Amino acid sequence: MKTGIIILAAGESSRLGYPKQIARYKDKTLLQYAIDAANGSKADKKVLVLGAFKDEIKKTFPGASIPNIPNPNWKEGMSSTLIKGLEYLQKINPVDQVIIMLCDQPFVDAKLINKLIATQAKTGKGIIASGYSKTFGVPILFGKAYFEELMSLTGDEGAKKIAAAHEDDVEIVPFPKGKTDVDTEADLRDLNL
Repeated sequence: MKTGIIILAAGESSRLGYPKQIARYKDKTLLQYAIDAANGSKADKKVLVLGAFKDEIKKTFPGASIPNIPNPNWKEGMSSTLIKGLEYLQKINPVDQVIIMLCDQPFVDAKLINKLIATQAKTGKGIIASGYSKTFGVPILFGKAYFEELMSLTGDEGAKKIAAAHEDDVEIVPFPKGKTDVDTEADLRDLNL
């Protein structure tokens, strides 16, 4: 099974007031944590999709460290960024499953990504989600059977909508720290305490 990772990093972080991708936690940017987790994992292919502030963000990480592509339609919402990443992964050497990640969850690491992959191999389920705060979400793995549905998302619809519609095919990997994400300056302050 070939696994791909899409890091969604195209949003404009309107609530934070500057690109959250370059916000710092300890000694790294939030985006660098996501890149390190993807690169350290057993996934076969990775892509980082940028949009708003892409030139500014690109200066903060070594470009060769991860394939990165622009989403010129990032204003159309998160779904357009996901679709761009999936199209890229499927172009030359298609993957059998894809993990969707954001760049604002600093506690996501390679171990968690590998656990999603291993849980899929063990259970055979089509969707493996991270579980936190009595719900589930990203990082989330989707098997090929769901690619068409992912490609038909619009606006700010996230992949969670698809997972919720197929709960019988979802396996949850507990990830309590998944509830920590950064949307505001206060979130960042709390994180750095």
